[in-house]
Amino acid sequence: MVKTILFDFDGTIANTLPLCFEVFRTVFKEFDHISLTNDEIKEMFGPSETEIIQLNVKHPDKLQAIERFYEVYEVLHQSYVNPMEDLHNLLDELDTNGMNLGIVTGKAKRSLDVSLKQLKIQSNFDVVITGDDVINPKPNGEGVIRAMEELNVTPEEVVFVGDSEADILAGKEANVTTVGVHWSAEVQSANFTTKPDYYFTRIDQFKVELFK
Repeated sequence: MVKTILFDFDGTIANTLPLCFEVFRTVFKEFDHISLTNDEIKEMFGPSETEIIQLNVKHPDKLQAIERFYEVYEVLHQSYVNPMEDLHNLLDELDTNGMNLGIVTGKAKRSLDVSLKQLKIQSNFDVVITGDDVINPKPNGEGVIRAMEELNVTPEEVVFVGDSEADILAGKEANVTTVGVHWSAEVQSANFTTKPDYYFTRIDQFKVELFK
């Protein structure tokens, strides 16, 4: 019986990818004087934003680049990210019905906190695992396993929902039921090479099919 639903964040709970692309593009242009495409930025995804900048920005003042990232992320958030109302309603319904809800994301806590606050969904989640909390980011299953440990649930009781290949691989490594979703306007993986246990393109499908 499913007791816990864990969600990826970018492209799953919120259509934040256009914001992430623009903020990274701003940082790399200001500090390294290069213009990156969305695909080039997407290739860096996996570690937290802080780690991405530390690993890829050539400018010596990486701390300043990191601070600039979070400054622009917060300033542009409202302009780039519209609430996914159907998903927020689903979270409220699942929460009201006693389901454990969690987030397992590669985002740093600092940017996730900005997004949760601006979208007003902080109170929906019982556990949050960010890129700051793990040694091995997705596709490693460490984050999913850590969330299960904090909630004291078994893999048979857990569903992990995500929009990327890394999400599906992480869920399978943790031996939980995997749900691939493409219900956001922008997603991290256009196709899943690793087949998830379920696949949905609409939020209403999730509730109907998963709990029938």
